[in-house]
Amino acid sequence: MSIRILLSFFLVFTFSNFSFAQDVYAKNESVDIQNYVFGLHLNDASNEIKGETQVTVLFKKNVIPFSLDLIQKSGEFGMEVTKVMENGSEANYSYTDNKINIVPKATSDSIQTYTIKYQGVPERGLVIDTTKFGKRSFFGDNWPNLARHWLPSVDHPYDKASVEFQITAPDHYDVVATGKKVEESNLENGYKLTIYNEPAPVATKVMTIGVTEFASRLVNNIDGIEVSAWVYPQNRLEGFSDYTVAGNVLEYFIDHIGPYSYAKLANMQAKTQWGGLENAGTIAYFENSVTGNKTVEPLIAHEIAHQWFGNSATEKSWNHVWLSEGFATYFCILYLESVYGDERRKEELAIDKQQIFDYYRKNPAPIVDLSIKDPMKVLSTNTYQKGGWVLNMLRHKLGDGVFWEGIRNYYATYQNSNVLTDDFRHVMEQVSGEDLESFLQQWLFVKGHPQIQWNWDYSNGNINLNIQQLQDHHVFEFPLEIGIVKDGKMTIKTIEVDQRNQNIAIETKDQPDSIVLDPNEWTLFEKVGK
Repeated sequence: MSIRILLSFFLVFTFSNFSFAQDVYAKNESVDIQNYVFGLHLNDASNEIKGETQVTVLFKKNVIPFSLDLIQKSGEFGMEVTKVMENGSEANYSYTDNKINIVPKATSDSIQTYTIKYQGVPERGLVIDTTKFGKRSFFGDNWPNLARHWLPSVDHPYDKASVEFQITAPDHYDVVATGKKVEESNLENGYKLTIYNEPAPVATKVMTIGVTEFASRLVNNIDGIEVSAWVYPQNRLEGFSDYTVAGNVLEYFIDHIGPYSYAKLANMQAKTQWGGLENAGTIAYFENSVTGNKTVEPLIAHEIAHQWFGNSATEKSWNHVWLSEGFATYFCILYLESVYGDERRKEELAIDKQQIFDYYRKNPAPIVDLSIKDPMKVLSTNTYQKGGWVLNMLRHKLGDGVFWEGIRNYYATYQNSNVLTDDFRHVMEQVSGEDLESFLQQWLFVKGHPQIQWNWDYSNGNINLNIQQLQDHHVFEFPLEIGIVKDGKMTIKTIEVDQRNQNIAIETKDQPDSIVLDPNEWTLFEKVGK
């Protein structure tokens, strides 16, 4: 998801909390949704939708009761369920507290299919509105848990499933959705059926449809993955131009991380509450992202990075969303570094660093904040920018070769699966041979960052450096590069900071003209005073 729009939101936890999460969604891990087929009928006369959903369920042990999320009708909005079928016969179910509770019939079959017929007007999740050009439109905007407003589903990222959208809509609309188009048929009643199928498992948070008048174009093909642009006809030329860079981004991430998981990569101008929403294989960008000035490249890189991190390797708990947003933030920077050089990396990190400091003064909390129960509150400068900075420091700690090997192994291990922070740590430790427990604990589970006051002088062939950590809640341990400047040339020395008040002598032949702390933006700390 784009860092353009964040939600503004103190506890310090030990590393043993890595696998624990506050996320309060009631998970039923004895039941695994295998596949959804969402049949939807859209119309121009009203905002009411009619749906018929087929849900294929795997019971891992015994056949037991399970629930699907669907917001019930209340006033103008919500859904009414008219029928629930189990393998072709009436199912035993109840519909209360926004849950369809199904009690399966006794059977020895571990896989069952259920059909839910329903109708109503969604308040959220499916945005039924007009585009900025006044054209009627329907856009799926599910993040984080809004699919339940229009799709009967397990509306939490821990249970992912393959998905098919069967969209029946007036025939003047163009339709794009999660997956690859497998059918487009004009019906004889002024309607058109369009079907998209995605075989890879997808979380409901990143399933989507886009239905409006589109101009669309194939802009690239990378390793057999079609890259397309779907924009409003009034923005046709600017949109095709702006979104074409998506092919370059996709190629970079395939080359550096691993295989792309989804059937296509569509880039869609859309009505969305976010700057961008990383829907699997069908990314939504805010309407005014199209300018023709090609300024949207960082946003595109961020959302495409999510296809690996957040979409394919998906956080199992909302409190670990940095595994999605922190990764997308930093891998966008890595892409920009590859195109524009290391100075661009440093520029981006310097901007992010200041935002981290400003945020902390008002919101003193750790990145993995286990006090948060509402998924709408997990997004913050911590989970985006600070999460990205943690990866930057980890890269420097391990070195480029080991860092990238670890990232590739992490993705290969958890592609199309779910993860917690502990899982990431284990992979990076296996690859690097290093114990990363204290490193990740202090940066992810401890609030804040080092706040440093420092000074230096030169005597008897030594730079005498004094560093004080002013924050009172924790003493951080970290390497710190010292740039020693003499006659316009800089020499880098690295010291280890691990005390609240530390005096360090650095031997050097000549008196420096100046000293620069962390000239290459590798360590997150805030200079206070001098």
